[in-house]
Amino acid sequence: MRAVIVDCAIYRDGRRTEGPADFSDALAEARESGDAFLWIGLHEPTEKEFDLVSSEFGLHPLAVEDALSAHQRPKLEVYDDSLFAVIKPVLYDHDSDAVTTHELMVFMGDSFVVTVRHGEGAPLAAVRRRLEADPEVLKHGPTAVLYAVSDAIVDHYIDVAGELQVDLEELETQVFAPSGTDDSKNTAARIYTFKRQVLEFRRATVPLSGPMARLASAGVPFVQEHAQPFFRDVQDHLTRANEQVEGLDRLLSDILSAHLAQMGVRQNDDMRKISAWAAMAAVPTMVAGIYGMNFEHMPELRWVGSYPVVLLLMAGAVVGLYRQFKRRGWL
Repeated sequence: MRAVIVDCAIYRDGRRTEGPADFSDALAEARESGDAFLWIGLHEPTEKEFDLVSSEFGLHPLAVEDALSAHQRPKLEVYDDSLFAVIKPVLYDHDSDAVTTHELMVFMGDSFVVTVRHGEGAPLAAVRRRLEADPEVLKHGPTAVLYAVSDAIVDHYIDVAGELQVDLEELETQVFAPSGTDDSKNTAARIYTFKRQVLEFRRATVPLSGPMARLASAGVPFVQEHAQPFFRDVQDHLTRANEQVEGLDRLLSDILSAHLAQMGVRQNDDMRKISAWAAMAAVPTMVAGIYGMNFEHMPELRWVGSYPVVLLLMAGAVVGLYRQFKRRGWL
């Protein structure tokens, strides 16, 4: 069990205190004092390992099932003895320019907070240190933990959206680069891959709007009412992140349409060039074909200057067609 417990501490009046090593005894001590709460952090517990926590804290079976399956949409559920929130942290890999989502579950109840993390995203050590450095915030109990966790994750959404915006500008440069350059190869595949990254990002940010709106309103159990302005601030940041993501998605659709239009224009240019060269080749072929027919009575067959005159006529016709196509922009 110690392998999955990242940290376990009792906080009294906003300050970390030494408590029993066993989390069951620590929870009992926090509840007895009345002004303390226990914060235990877990990382990818198994069903057997989490059974010890769920039985001790009285967590709802449906919430426990969701916490173990780790394939949930962001949501907020209220049960008789606890509040359950699912948030999806997002990570951006600079090396592969890829967006990956992970999952973080938060249980809140009487004098306790349990955080369950799946994946490497959103390590809570930095959040815990920041809260421990600000006792005025931490003394508000489990509500302060939920606020700090959601605020850190949503702020990181904005950072990731900024990174994606930079990648989008680079992609725009590639799409509108002159044809024939190496950067223009496989552009459609890059746009499609980028669009999938944005879709993965949206799956984390957009569904979180509902839970944040509920937390910013009154009447949510286990959440202190004076925390509503703080959750409204998180909601505002989330709205900003969602607007950025939606803007990225629209721009990608426009870029894809522009790329397809460019491909159509280039294909039309290629077809016009092929048609022009075919027309220029057709004139001498037609003349040569006529004089290659085996008829006895044909004009100019016995004329000495027939051969050079016919060659000059074919060359003149080809040059005339070339200049005409060149003037019209076909060549």
